[in-house]
Amino acid sequence: MVWTIHREEPNMKKTMALLNAALAGLFLLSGPAGAHGSSRTVNVAKIHVPQLPSGYRASKVIGSSVTNDAHDTIGKIDDLIVSTQGGPPFAVLSVGGFLGMDAHLVAVPYDNLKVAGSELLLPGGTKAMLMRLPEFKY
Repeated sequence: MVWTIHREEPNMKKTMALLNAALAGLFLLSGPAGAHGSSRTVNVAKIHVPQLPSGYRASKVIGSSVTNDAHDTIGKIDDLIVSTQGGPPFAVLSVGGFLGMDAHLVAVPYDNLKVAGSELLLPGGTKAMLMRLPEFKY
């Protein structure tokens, strides 16, 4: 009878232990699919991209200056608010202040803003008029 002694390398033991631990963790975390709640249906609409109406990305609008008819800067767009009920969006304007400090935030319907070239225009708007509006609080 011949006895053979197999000697495992220390790195191999560590690798096997890590692999076993990873597989055990994966098995424990996966669990049955139905255990996380009821199934949901997601409605997806196929959009024909060339037929999309032209629009503006929110990331490009936020931070833009808002001017009046005289091309005076009367505020900056601080944020856009989209209604959960599907209503029209609102633009939160930052008025006054210095370098973002002590600014007065007001919300105006986004449809009140007009695009004139590369400017966002609030026809008939003034800083004084915007400062009289109730302050918008997040």
